[in-house]
Amino acid sequence: MSRREVLLVLHTGRATNRKTASAVAARLAADGIRLRVLAEEWSEVDDEGLPESLRPRVVDGRPGCAEGAEVVLVLGGDGTLLRAAEMARPVGVPLLGVNLGRVGFLAEVEQDSLDHALDAIVAGGYAVEERMTLDAVARSNGDVLARTWALNEAAVEKSTRERILEVVLEVDGRPLSAFGCDGVLCATPTGSTAYAFSAGGPLVWPQVEALLLVPSNAHALFARPMVISPDSQVAIEVDAGGPPAVLDCDGRRTVALPPGARVELSRGDRPVRMVRLDGRPFADRLVRKFDLPIRGWRGAPRP
Repeated sequence: MSRREVLLVLHTGRATNRKTASAVAARLAADGIRLRVLAEEWSEVDDEGLPESLRPRVVDGRPGCAEGAEVVLVLGGDGTLLRAAEMARPVGVPLLGVNLGRVGFLAEVEQDSLDHALDAIVAGGYAVEERMTLDAVARSNGDVLARTWALNEAAVEKSTRERILEVVLEVDGRPLSAFGCDGVLCATPTGSTAYAFSAGGPLVWPQVEALLLVPSNAHALFARPMVISPDSQVAIEVDAGGPPAVLDCDGRRTVALPPGARVELSRGDRPVRMVRLDGRPFADRLVRKFDLPIRGWRGAPRP
């Protein structure tokens, strides 16, 4: 019988994070679960207190390196979780985020609930939900420049500060609007609380399947955020006579776009799987993460 393994992805920038990772390795090993860790991260962690038999297995951090693991345990913030998603998505392994950063909106639990998360991993007592992703294809003169994907958003943005980016939006094969802007975001419901929200887009509950189109600083009357069908085909065309642009996916993967380039966006063919440990509604997460005022709420009248 093969030994149970969990892949750990760690933000190593703080000494407390590295100390937490060492403690996690000892705790899981004591329950018969071995950590699989990334070479470039674990080299910064002091695991001298662990006996040789309990030391984590070191692997290279590449897409798909989570294959065979039960869970990808993420200790860090949203950036760390987005990095971990690159390793987990190709092989369908679920992500469990523990927030060691600031907002950590994608994380399932805060640091003070780490023991609860580890108990759930040991017992297998958790649910898994699927989150929509985006597939993106960048083309120039009919040639494919790149194929990539996003969990939060794919943004076509100007690459030079001096000039406005001129774009044409297309939805389901039909032109919709043209305007000058700093950029255009296409976001998933998961990404609605990230860059798209900062750009003026709406918050979308994770259970809602939809795509968001959010122009950034557009010079146009008709440039409001739009919620469209999750099965719509979206294209953003860069003016051939204007400046170059860049396609940025989750702040992790970028593609340089020459003038006249076209970016085609659609629902991703592979979701990202996320661990859920409690059944608290999305509204509670919004209140907790954004520190929203709820004073005065009385709730529904009791019979």
